[in-house]
Amino acid sequence: MTFNLNNLHHDDDRKNGIGIKLIGKIADELSYTRSSDNRKNCLLMVKYFAQTSVKSGWMKRAIDRVLKRFNSSLKTHRRFSNQPLQKITLRVNTDIKAVTQVLLWIEQLEHLQTIPEAVLQLSKLLAIEGFTNAVHHAHKNLSSETSIDLAIAVFNERLEIEIWDWGEAFDLNAKLNEELQEQDPFSLQELGFMI
Repeated sequence: MTFNLNNLHHDDDRKNGIGIKLIGKIADELSYTRSSDNRKNCLLMVKYFAQTSVKSGWMKRAIDRVLKRFNSSLKTHRRFSNQPLQKITLRVNTDIKAVTQVLLWIEQLEHLQTIPEAVLQLSKLLAIEGFTNAVHHAHKNLSSETSIDLAIAVFNERLEIEIWDWGEAFDLNAKLNEELQEQDPFSLQELGFMI
């Protein structure tokens, strides 16, 4: 999988909501909540993966289907039932140029054998898109000194990405439904992605 960051940050793309559309297509779970003190927002993106010893063929596809069903029935339970293998955090200012710092920060996870390469690459994309959405939308009227906090927790079968912003809250489900009703089908190739 390769991706071209230049295609992700055009102003026209931001106006069309490609960031949220892309996040909604990639994340297995997605939520946006306000903190208990009603001051910050958290975008939580979850990407699941399963490790199997079977490399290819019909057996792998059958195992993947079973694991996918099993994973979906246990998602909520697992979130609270185990400790992360690794957790990393980052605080950056509201500056689109910090996207490079965000990408370098995520690359700390490349040494973990538990994360499949495709999941790691998609997780990079989720973090970058979540960060750029916070800069362009949540913090558009805030000082460039305003912080954005990021955290990634890696578990045996999933990766959880949190992005905390100080902007006004919005209705994520309404935005996703609005984006999903568009006439043109969404394609990763439109953005320069090759899977």
